[in-house]
Amino acid sequence: MTSPRLLSVNVVHELIPDRAGHLDRTAIDKRPVPGRVQVGGLGLAGDSQYDTKHHGGIEQAVYAYAREDLDRWEETLQRSIAPGQFGENLTTAGVDVTGAVLGERWRVGTVELAVTVPRIPCSTFQGWMGEPRWVKRFTQRGTPGAYLRVTVEGELAAGDDIEVAHRPDHGVTVGDMFRALTGDRDQAARAVEVPDLSEQARDAVRRLLPS
Repeated sequence: MTSPRLLSVNVVHELIPDRAGHLDRTAIDKRPVPGRVQVGGLGLAGDSQYDTKHHGGIEQAVYAYAREDLDRWEETLQRSIAPGQFGENLTTAGVDVTGAVLGERWRVGTVELAVTVPRIPCSTFQGWMGEPRWVKRFTQRGTPGAYLRVTVEGELAAGDDIEVAHRPDHGVTVGDMFRALTGDRDQAARAVEVPDLSEQARDAVRRLLPS
């Protein structure tokens, strides 16, 4: 098995037209950059989010996606998928991102990151991919990638090891939270009790529960 490591660091290449979303432009076009990259509380140096209402901020400062899951999508779609093409900042190898526990902390380079919430697909993502029924297909696959909060600022680079420094014992994973946020009430009942869940995420899960 591949040792957990950072395969690629990706930042926005340029703002492009939002072909299917609700804004005029999008920062989804992320591409690999060389060398060590500074990571602050709101994300990677050189990166940006255009739709700041739904992306970015402290709880979604960095987005990670597993190369293994990209490879499975390549098989399904019969097309190549480059690092960063899903809009991820960090393309990982040897990491079960879907199985990561909410609140889990990763050390990468001199940076520490905490897993916060899964990515929920949107029309902008569908337009960028150019695949029919993409939002539904991505949701059904259930490998959403994970947003991360920066708990220790620093630098990282492709090739750095990824070490799980802490894993909470509540057991609610990125995949569980994704199912909760996409309508699974049983998972929602578990997720709403997770310590340190952002109020925005907790409110979203709580709305799915019986009053």
